[in-house]
Amino acid sequence: MNEQTRKHPQTDTESPIKPTDLRGILKYVPMFRGQTFVISVDGSVVAHEGFRNLLMDLAVFRSLNIRVVLVHGVGQQIRSLGETRGVPILDAYGSGPTNEEVLQLAIESAGHVSTKILGQFTELGVNCAIPNAIRAVERGIIRGEDFQLTGKVEKVDAPMLENLLSAGITPVISPVAANRNGEILRVNSDMIAAETAATLKASKLIFLTSYPGLTVHGHSLLNVPADQLQTTLAENNGAIPAELLSKVESSLNALAAGTPRAHILDGRVFGALLTEVFDKVGLGTMIHSNEYDQIREARPSDLHAIFNLIRNAASNDAVRERSLESIEEGLQDFFLYEIDGSLIACATLVPYPEQNVAEVASVFVQPFYQGRGVGLKMIEFAEKRAAEKGFEKLFALSTQSYVFFRDVCQFREVAPTELPAARQEILQTSGRRSKILMKDLSQDRAS
Repeated sequence: MNEQTRKHPQTDTESPIKPTDLRGILKYVPMFRGQTFVISVDGSVVAHEGFRNLLMDLAVFRSLNIRVVLVHGVGQQIRSLGETRGVPILDAYGSGPTNEEVLQLAIESAGHVSTKILGQFTELGVNCAIPNAIRAVERGIIRGEDFQLTGKVEKVDAPMLENLLSAGITPVISPVAANRNGEILRVNSDMIAAETAATLKASKLIFLTSYPGLTVHGHSLLNVPADQLQTTLAENNGAIPAELLSKVESSLNALAAGTPRAHILDGRVFGALLTEVFDKVGLGTMIHSNEYDQIREARPSDLHAIFNLIRNAASNDAVRERSLESIEEGLQDFFLYEIDGSLIACATLVPYPEQNVAEVASVFVQPFYQGRGVGLKMIEFAEKRAAEKGFEKLFALSTQSYVFFRDVCQFREVAPTELPAARQEILQTSGRRSKILMKDLSQDRAS
């Protein structure tokens, strides 16, 4: 997996974007107006002292005409009640078996949390309702184990939820639900949130947890394509923390059903939700369908953005300085890495057909995204495109990133004489003293 890592803030810090930063928020308002977000809040976040601030963020969503369905968990509340009353808790989250005693704790906890949300929403002027929109069915016996009073989602009453949302009412859904006979079952809140997002065709499914985001093999992820995460689950689900496994599986299920984005972030951080939604960098981890991050060919409308990106890079001598005119002349050679409309990285693939080689040049990644796999994806794209065009070799000239090309991208350092004559001349006159790195593409095509 090509992982894009990031450093997450600690829970006692504020998020990078302030909730009052209207310029950052208003940029995204037209994009999200009228859309539905399903937001799942863990019981640990509900119990945190900053929970009211989170509900205020949801009030901001409603004021911007973003439709919100709030699903809450009660795992921490069940554990606390169990300790107080001496009831052993083998599974507090609705994934494992549930006996009668634990079910009663779940019902009591769900009532307490739902009432707390109702009261605080009322104080904030947010209309809400607690509907019976989820119908459950017993999970039954799985691999010889009776799950007793644990249920799974059988049906989401979409018309009921749509009527509430259309009336400006925020549905609040708890992790206990009735079956066809009116019997109450304990249901995993992650599962409820995913099924609800899929049924309502929500644009975002957001899990607010007590974790800063998703880690895979110990690396924190900023964003990850669903197919790569699915491969990780299939090959080694132990690479994902057990506490987040249910959220990952639920996210993948929702994306497979058409929800384009799922997010996992720390709901205890002040302003975290607004940052994740209204800032292009975000705060937690986003799991996305594959069209989210894309490498594409440059268009004429990208000209000035590319010029500014290269000018910033050239100021640190990371790439060769280029004029607006030269970029325009070679625009057909540029390819860009874009995230939700924001230009993150650029590079060019310059052909030398007489020598049957190509150059990957002007490679630059925005500082925040450096070290997160974006550069490697750009080089891999250049290799693939060069191989498809029949070039036998790909070369790069670098003053500061030669270790990246050599050790990460598996290029080898070569002498200037291996360059095409025209490129040798440019190198000699530039005075940059770049190192020259080359990669043989013929083996890649054969494999």
